[in-house]
Amino acid sequence: MSLEWLVIGGGIHGVHIAARLLGDAKVSPERLRIVDPGERLLDRWRDCTTTTGMNHLRSPSVHHLDLEHQSLQRFAGKRKSRSPGLFALPFERPSLSLFNAHCEQVEETFGLADLHIRDRAVNCSVDCGGVRVELSSGRELEAQNIVLALGASEQTEWPEWAPRNDARVQHVFEPGFDGWPSSPETVVVVGGGISAGQISLRLETEGHDVHLVSRHALRQHQFDSDTGWLGTRYTTEFINEHDPEQRRSVITDARHKGSVPPEIGRSLRRAIARDRLQWHEGEVNGLDTNEESLSVNIAPDTMVSADRVLLATGFESKRPGGTMLDELITSASLPCASCGYPIVDPNLRWHPRVFVSGPLAELELGPVSRNIAGARRAGDRIVNAVRSNLAAGA
Repeated sequence: MSLEWLVIGGGIHGVHIAARLLGDAKVSPERLRIVDPGERLLDRWRDCTTTTGMNHLRSPSVHHLDLEHQSLQRFAGKRKSRSPGLFALPFERPSLSLFNAHCEQVEETFGLADLHIRDRAVNCSVDCGGVRVELSSGRELEAQNIVLALGASEQTEWPEWAPRNDARVQHVFEPGFDGWPSSPETVVVVGGGISAGQISLRLETEGHDVHLVSRHALRQHQFDSDTGWLGTRYTTEFINEHDPEQRRSVITDARHKGSVPPEIGRSLRRAIARDRLQWHEGEVNGLDTNEESLSVNIAPDTMVSADRVLLATGFESKRPGGTMLDELITSASLPCASCGYPIVDPNLRWHPRVFVSGPLAELELGPVSRNIAGARRAGDRIVNAVRSNLAAGA
């Protein structure tokens, strides 16, 4: 199959960029496909958010997958008066159910399900005629342009002390996670960010004895980076910094890693004060296992006996894409910074035929690149490239 555009990745970024290419850049649906191994688009998004028990997004209502900024508010329409819980203050943050319903409308509007190839890209190679993509099924696709919309959702962060062969120890974001307790248990949740907080509160509500272990005190921030990054306050200076090493330093400093928004912070403090949740601040030094229980050793001198340990430690910071991207970088001589991430132009072109989004675009888009706001900015840049006849297929 020969295409004009192939989007690799069917998550938040891949779906939004596909919609932008179809709706704004006027790419014909017959000339575009999305490759993702999920049964449906946004599978990993739905799995991860359902697991945490998320009620409302951390992002404001203007951050969604449709084209127009007010689309989600219009979609909510008169339901807002009948269902006051559709949005949460501050910043009119949508409920997860509303956001997901809106995503389904976007998919239906642009017929994205019909463009979804349920497979995994395992090899990419660039030549003068286009990009050849080999899938895990053995099928090959050819496209004039590709968008690497790869996320980090399959790169779960496992602490060294955590065994991978004990069903009682699981990472909540591991694909196929099935570690949710079906009856009352003592559960240790490891992590200090929003996911750990949400998981702990969900477990506490369901009647479990919950111990939350974090290496640091509760860090409270409304967003995962300062709101100045959502406008021009910080981005202008970032764009004017041309040294990728300095840009990496700025990104690292700007991210509020391991933080929770105020409403999660309040709920955690309330549960702790009422003795419904045990908080342990310290490093996990090790795990002792036997048939009856797990013993979690927490520095400096705390031992917690549990039935189950759930890791809410997020994702690895390494560049996503694995060997497929390694081989593409080598074969096409693609430029990378010392951190391993792509050095791209302002239109997110890594090569005349290769565009990036999500984590791969962060040295150009800054600390918001991984979230929904980053998806929208990536869409702006890529559509601009098409309109300016910068894409190889233009």
